[in-house]
Amino acid sequence: MADDSKSDSRAEIGSYVALGDSFTEGVGDPGPDGAFVGWADRFAVLLADRRPEGDFRYTNLAVRGKLLDQIVADQVPRAVDMAPDLVSFCAGGNDIIRPGTDPDEVAERFERALVQLTAASGTVMVTTGFDTRGVPVLKHLRGKIATYNGHVRAIADRYGCPVLDLWSLRSVQDRRAWDADRLHLSPEGHTRVALRAGQVLGLDVPADPEQAWPPLPPRGALHVRRDNVAWAREFLVPWIGRRLRGESSGDHVTAKGALSPDDIRMRIAAVA
Repeated sequence: MADDSKSDSRAEIGSYVALGDSFTEGVGDPGPDGAFVGWADRFAVLLADRRPEGDFRYTNLAVRGKLLDQIVADQVPRAVDMAPDLVSFCAGGNDIIRPGTDPDEVAERFERALVQLTAASGTVMVTTGFDTRGVPVLKHLRGKIATYNGHVRAIADRYGCPVLDLWSLRSVQDRRAWDADRLHLSPEGHTRVALRAGQVLGLDVPADPEQAWPPLPPRGALHVRRDNVAWAREFLVPWIGRRLRGESSGDHVTAKGALSPDDIRMRIAAVA
């Protein structure tokens, strides 16, 4: 079976390519220029810190809104061509939350793409979906997401891939781990995922991703209802509208591409 905690040898990674959608692009974690940072960029810095200066290459190909087949068509071939030491592959989540999709069938397509990646890359780290029990609307898809997660873990077992298991990351159940849209992580949420990714590959990370959050003052039922109404008006209705029009938030977005760890550090520091 795949071991989610790899030996320190896997931490000595000289090149990393991140594939995926809005989660891996970093939506919810804006830098000083408005472009997003995100867990994958933060994780790349953790990897680069273990290498001699200038001896690390990182490319983020993720684009928000992309479905699995789009990631496979646009991003997977580029990753195969680069043949990096490490690929992170998070895909299928946008498919799963769409009505009528079959998690079994999505998983079959996910596995075919993983075969291509494992043939060309040193290590492919796959990612499960979050536990959506506390997310309005998406909580009703919890069973479907869990089914897909089970497939992803089984596929990882078959190909010896480490698993970044987001379902088990308890700290992101706190609402402060999420952006105002409740669909994407906040900067702190992205940071905790980056730390967990480091643990999965055997890195000594600078903080515990499961560190307890400071207590929050209690919220009354009226406050919660008002928040939910405001959220639905500002985020849910536009999201549904895009689905009905066949539009994607990533239709006119270009992947970040190759990034310097030094530049990522400066962008993180500028908004810290």
